[in-house]
Amino acid sequence: LRTHQWCFLLFNVLLFHMLLFGADLLEEYFLQSLPLSYTDAKTLEIRERASKLDMDPLKANLSYTVSSAATCSDREVFLLVLVCSSPENRTRRNVIRQTWGNVTDARGYAVLTLFALGKPALVTTQLEINEESQKHRDIVEGSFVDSPETQTQKMLMSMEWTVTFCPRARYILKTDEDMFVGIPSLAGYLLSLTQLEDIYIGRVIHQGVPNRDPKSPGFVPIHQYSEEFYPDYCDGSAFVMSQDVARKVYVATKEVPVSVPPDIFVGICAKKAGITPIHSSRFSGEKHISYNRCCYKFIFTSSNMKEDELFKDWKETSNGKDCSL
Repeated sequence: LRTHQWCFLLFNVLLFHMLLFGADLLEEYFLQSLPLSYTDAKTLEIRERASKLDMDPLKANLSYTVSSAATCSDREVFLLVLVCSSPENRTRRNVIRQTWGNVTDARGYAVLTLFALGKPALVTTQLEINEESQKHRDIVEGSFVDSPETQTQKMLMSMEWTVTFCPRARYILKTDEDMFVGIPSLAGYLLSLTQLEDIYIGRVIHQGVPNRDPKSPGFVPIHQYSEEFYPDYCDGSAFVMSQDVARKVYVATKEVPVSVPPDIFVGICAKKAGITPIHSSRFSGEKHISYNRCCYKFIFTSSNMKEDELFKDWKETSNGKDCSL
């Protein structure tokens, strides 16, 4: 090859590595919002109350139809995965149990996957859930009826349950039942973090606009939220928060109306508690990532996964084969 051809090849190799590693560097040092300075009195109050939160009164007052409290109590859990699931989707929960939800250990650290539900409309479905819970001990069911209108209530229940019954979980991943989750890659990333508190990470949405259409299911009246834009928040398909963030968000929920969508609800609570969301493009948001074995070993989530895809993708990404650079 001539000199200019060698130079062209070398340039392309360098460009590839710059794109590969530069994206993570760009996210880590430039795309993350600057942390807030906690000068606001309300923010300081929320953080102080969160640090002194007493769980015992909560345990006495909470009511759950089905609860897996014993599953988590007094356990050191590195990553608690809470999957928001519809009561009727038992088949989907079984698929998750047999694929990525079957991971209980990541690099020697405990991983626990649970399912968060509301009450079903049918009594027969409730009986099936009772049986399912007895068998797997991984169901947390609220006392409200599960519907599109109660998803924020389900999010609130999940936070409440976590800080009450799983206070020794270091990180909490909230995700949806249609997701593929790469637990090993996510755990590896979390273990690499040097910041141990105020971790709220996912695919960050900037300048989300409230839905002001009264005829729309997601309508948010101006008296419930008067700002032009929502604060930055992590897309609700999957995001991670540290235990201290879960406590701060839980305390801040008393200040936020539950009429906003669940992911925005968490974002507003996080802002009130002085927490800035951290962006990572390894969370897909609501996008489905085209399957590639090495890609799926690197990303954290992919959305809109069919059940047969989950089985195939999980089997191939769990075969132990490494990927070259």
